[in-house]
Amino acid sequence: MNLVNLAHGSFYMVGAYLATYFTQVTGSYWLGVLLGLAGTLVVGVAVELAALRTLYERDHLDQVLATFGLILFFNELAAMLWGRAALYTNIPEYLSGHVSLVAACAIRLPAVIIAVGLSVAGLLWFVVARTRLGMLIRAGASNRAMVAALGVNVRLLYTFVFGCGAALAGLAASWPGRSTWCSRAWRAHPDRGFVVIVIGGIGSIRGALAGALIVGMVDTLGRAFLKPVLATVLSPVAAQAAGPALASMLIYLLMRSCSR
Repeated sequence: MNLVNLAHGSFYMVGAYLATYFTQVTGSYWLGVLLGLAGTLVVGVAVELAALRTLYERDHLDQVLATFGLILFFNELAAMLWGRAALYTNIPEYLSGHVSLVAACAIRLPAVIIAVGLSVAGLLWFVVARTRLGMLIRAGASNRAMVAALGVNVRLLYTFVFGCGAALAGLAASWPGRSTWCSRAWRAHPDRGFVVIVIGGIGSIRGALAGALIVGMVDTLGRAFLKPVLATVLSPVAAQAAGPALASMLIYLLMRSCSR
């Protein structure tokens, strides 16, 4: 869509909160996921209509400033509605299967997340590259005025695309948490409204897939191994303090190295 959206991580946070809330209210994990997905779609459509529709024709700096403001808005709104304490929800036993790469639960790859991720990636590629809807999306990103002149309702198309993007962020937030966790729980927390950086390049499905895999592996390996590696050269107290801080910086160092 040629839109710099720093607030995409906020929809991830919204999806996590809504899925957690609906799961607790209904007592059903799957119903909570479906309602959280629908709720995130509605929130995405509402944000596009109220805040982002006027930004498509403006430069990227305006888009950055506006969407950064949305991050602050969603973080405070989530804190007001659910508080600043993390919310936890147990996942069903049959979804807890995983592949252990390292003993003692250092690296665990949830099988369901791998399956869902590959399925969504394949579906996205098919829709964008092989359907009429995908053709309109690509054409609208390249030359919006020409597509509108051909009779296509570009505003409705962009609203639909943005809503689907928000729903996908909500879908990602609805599944079991980090692969480094040993527990069968996922959580919602205000700090999940992070800024998503697409290293693979704007407009590239393959690049987005490759970038997501690189960022995910760097983040996971850093959180799993950086602290014990530092403990070999630092005191346990210093390693405990420095490890998580440095691990959280790795994806930004990766972004910096890729931007050179």
